[in-house]
Amino acid sequence: MKPAGDVPKPAPRLILASASPRRLELLGRIGATPDEVTPAEIDETPRRNERPADYARRMAAEKAAAIAAPGALVLAADTVVAAGRRILPKTESEEEARAALSLLSGRRHQVLSAISLIGPEGQARHRLASSTVIFKRLSEEELQAYLDSGEWQGKAGGYAIQGRAEALVRSLTGSHSGVMGLPLYETRLLLRAAGYPLG
Repeated sequence: MKPAGDVPKPAPRLILASASPRRLELLGRIGATPDEVTPAEIDETPRRNERPADYARRMAAEKAAAIAAPGALVLAADTVVAAGRRILPKTESEEEARAALSLLSGRRHQVLSAISLIGPEGQARHRLASSTVIFKRLSEEELQAYLDSGEWQGKAGGYAIQGRAEALVRSLTGSHSGVMGLPLYETRLLLRAAGYPLG
């Protein structure tokens, strides 16, 4: 019989501070199933002259802090599409999406995916994945077809890499899952470091 000291500790509860079905699906790819999904309601307005990477880190940290619960692991993420130092919005109208996609057409841009994990004792860990994406130069027909699909709704930079937009991407350097919304390499590192069991 094993001594009592050898009894493995139960895994801490995992809370995902996001309503994104993509993030939930991505977590499942590394064998993590949240016990709870609780979106964080915070002010997501960028600060004046805030750099895209700093903004992504701050948003992930604030989302995690807003949901933090004693004894639980809280995972939060934020994905930012940046053209130079300009942070592109999560597009809510076709006009916004057209403006964002026209700006990205034929040029490179950065996708910054920050994650924050607050542990059961309140300790916070952070990671940032940076990816470079280059779109083909979009014709008016291609742009309109994408807008007509409606896939841009609520998406940072006006597109979803896991959908029709993938066919418009000339190259991607970095984390494909990060561009989708949750960088799995970095997420796995943080969860394992916090003692969450993964396969």
